[in-house]
Amino acid sequence: MSGGVLPVSAVLADDEIMLCIKPGEHGSTFGGNPLACAVGIAALKVVRDEQLEKNAQLMGDFFRQGLQQLSIKHPIIKIIRGKGLLNAIVIDDHEESSTAWNLCIEMDQQGLLAKPTHGNIIRLAPPLTISQDQLETALSVIDRAFTNLGY
Repeated sequence: MSGGVLPVSAVLADDEIMLCIKPGEHGSTFGGNPLACAVGIAALKVVRDEQLEKNAQLMGDFFRQGLQQLSIKHPIIKIIRGKGLLNAIVIDDHEESSTAWNLCIEMDQQGLLAKPTHGNIIRLAPPLTISQDQLETALSVIDRAFTNLGY
């Protein structure tokens, strides 16, 4: 363990899925460590107690509305999609293009991390604790990145 990281993994699903998995059919490198499980349970309590799922829904809706507004200004944005705070900008370009990569590099230079995927998609996954002010700043950075690259 370096840097205070405590790895843990879990699978969460409803009974329809979980009851299909039989003992021995699923394994995990980081499953079952008692200390890591205690930390995981404490983290889930924080999510519940601070109602972070509600913040994810509210802030995700706000973020997508802002991204939709940017799609009007920047027609290279083909689709905005997402749920909660996991969102994507689909670029109107082919999957082999470097457009999403270039936009992510431009955003990074302005302090916003985003992940290009499939060449024409930008994945945005802010933290569950993000505020509206922080999302407004992120939307400004995204807008500038598209503008700076001529889109």
